[in-house]
Amino acid sequence: MKTHGKQWGNDLFISIALLLLATIIAHIFFYQSEHSSGNVPIIYVLATFLISRYTKGYWWGVVSSFLSVLLINWRFTYPYFRVNFLIDGYPMTFIGILVIAIITNMTTSSLNAEKEEAVKREKELEKLNEYNQQINELTIEKEKEKMRSNLLRAISHDLRTPLTGMIGASATYLEAKDYLDEKAKDQLILGIQEDAHWLLNMVENLLSVTRIQNDGSGEEAHVKKTPEPLEEVVAEAMQRFHKRYPESVVNVKIPDEFVMVPMDPTLIEQVIMNLLENAWVHSGEKAPVDFYIRQEEKNVVFYVRDYGKGIESERMDHLFDGCAGSKDHESRKGMGIGLSICKTIVLAHKGEIHAKNHEDGAEFSFSLPIENDLEEKKVCQN
Repeated sequence: MKTHGKQWGNDLFISIALLLLATIIAHIFFYQSEHSSGNVPIIYVLATFLISRYTKGYWWGVVSSFLSVLLINWRFTYPYFRVNFLIDGYPMTFIGILVIAIITNMTTSSLNAEKEEAVKREKELEKLNEYNQQINELTIEKEKEKMRSNLLRAISHDLRTPLTGMIGASATYLEAKDYLDEKAKDQLILGIQEDAHWLLNMVENLLSVTRIQNDGSGEEAHVKKTPEPLEEVVAEAMQRFHKRYPESVVNVKIPDEFVMVPMDPTLIEQVIMNLLENAWVHSGEKAPVDFYIRQEEKNVVFYVRDYGKGIESERMDHLFDGCAGSKDHESRKGMGIGLSICKTIVLAHKGEIHAKNHEDGAEFSFSLPIENDLEEKKVCQN
């Protein structure tokens, strides 16, 4: 009610002020043109138009139209200071002025109503957009929480299995060392060493995640990329892999031409290491692994192909979620978080990662976009 009363008061003030201003201006024109009232109706029509424009509803403009006609007849039409619509020629003139004023008022009021409706729809649309944004943020947070849960579950699984093996092997060694021959002791120590290497690899994977950052909105991960020679990154990854698995056999093929790829080399080396290790350790065969790279349009695509048992269909959809560990629960080390971290790193590089089976095993691939930042800078400089 207070808002309505305030609006009514404002409209009344605007109407009186504009009619008063129109009357003052009309008097100025009336006396300057020696009591000619030819321009007076135009002044009052303009005042009525402004009243319709800056007030709410039809009535202010309609009332101002009637008042304008009365003022013109009473003050600016001979005989002055008398209301007389029966003077020859004046009835049609005043009726025309009244009709024009009312039509102008209704048109202006209609435009105001449409404007208010448009503003109302815009506000409703803004609220709807805010609501959709809140839903999206909740969905994103839900997905993040799901990823965190999967990651923690995978970490707990991959930590528990090798640690259990190390504890068991060390306990056996300490309790039964007087009864074990040297070969059995070496096997226990070798098992502890293998599990320790696996834990070291997991730590490297977890540390690699700390190099991935979030942007200002907190919704998208990214990495600091610099143009790196493809051949050098592959060579470094292969050197690290062969050092960890000296008996491994990997057939490597890279493009003949010199290729510079924007990337974080440490992270991409970790992705290559994880995929090669997955192919060599978890394929179920010790057949040579094919590792080849192709330049396809605006991307460089890395392929790792093994010739083993392939990937079970029920695990394919969740392979990169961090919870698609080894199907054999007696295995000490499953795929665990390795593939999940691969996906995180590749997506942070604006690339894609995929997995599929072929007729003789499994194939993993990931792509990195080639950005021609250096070429664009050269063009701008030239």
